[in-house]
Amino acid sequence: MPRTLIGPQAFTGRGALSNPAGRFERQVLAAVDDGWYVEEAAESIATTLAPERARELITRNDSPDIPFEQSINPYRGCEHACIYCYARPSHAYMGLSPGLDFETRLFYKEDAAAVLEKQLARPGYVCKPIMLGANTDPYQPVERRMGVTRSILEVLTRTRHPVTVITKSALVLRDLDLLTQLAQQGLTSVAISITTQDAELKRTLEPRAASPQARLRTLAALAAAGVPCGVMVAPVIPALTDHELEAILAAAAAAGAGWAGYVLLRLPYEIKDLFREWLEAHFPQRAAHVMAVVRDMRGGRDNDPRFGTRMRGTGPYAQLLRERFRIACQRLGLCGQGRKSLTTALFCPPTGACGQLRLSL
Repeated sequence: MPRTLIGPQAFTGRGALSNPAGRFERQVLAAVDDGWYVEEAAESIATTLAPERARELITRNDSPDIPFEQSINPYRGCEHACIYCYARPSHAYMGLSPGLDFETRLFYKEDAAAVLEKQLARPGYVCKPIMLGANTDPYQPVERRMGVTRSILEVLTRTRHPVTVITKSALVLRDLDLLTQLAQQGLTSVAISITTQDAELKRTLEPRAASPQARLRTLAALAAAGVPCGVMVAPVIPALTDHELEAILAAAAAAGAGWAGYVLLRLPYEIKDLFREWLEAHFPQRAAHVMAVVRDMRGGRDNDPRFGTRMRGTGPYAQLLRERFRIACQRLGLCGQGRKSLTTALFCPPTGACGQLRLSL
């Protein structure tokens, strides 16, 4: 699948400034000015959407850093265009760029509900909570018309399967009817991700995501409806957003969040170059300092992939961040002491999904 040679330049509503080749590509394209003709640059790039046939919908992991074993990602790529997104490198598996392709060339899981029903109906399936949107946001803008996430939630509600959701979109409130049903049975919780409360910073950092104020209103609406909810301050970007940590936690607690978490900025492989490019364009006077602090928390590297340290970092700066978070959570009642584990005892596998009815004694 060919990628388009673009950049470096800023586009309306997009985060990345360029479209570098994926890690598996053997050919590298480069724009060359021969002095004869210069094509006029476009101001925006349209989003394209294509179906992706999936044999299975549930992804499993055994990472000690991740508090869930099963997840579902309704979409590949994300229109929110967050420049720091750790899912960007996954577009390389499609022969596309982790840059602008990731934000503009999206894929949705075709027949997601039917595929999920077949997986849940298998005799050997063991019910464990499913994380919805662990890689890309399940409520990104295209979900409004595609409804893939909604169809998945309908299957999980019908089978009384536990599910957790993480999103930075107010669109999650569209499915409040389903989430309320699940919450009443102890089958769901929702985490809202908030990176910054600075609307101007959000505009370039997360171009098509909901505003910080809309995310806080979403937390309040979820809490009012009885849906257990919390806040993820993610990612914390040193020397750029880390000073907002306590303020974000306080605002989330006031809105009704019951717990909180945070993740330090991660810059695996291609993302480090995209992030540097973004920093130089939007914060040229601060870029060197931000990266210096990042390397200080990553053992002198741009990224530390080791289990146990990749989510929190190491060194004095990372330790200070951990203490600030701990103290703020204790003060605001966000330690989650009353947070209950989701039950798996109510799970009722779908019948007939595999062409075979269940036996009853």
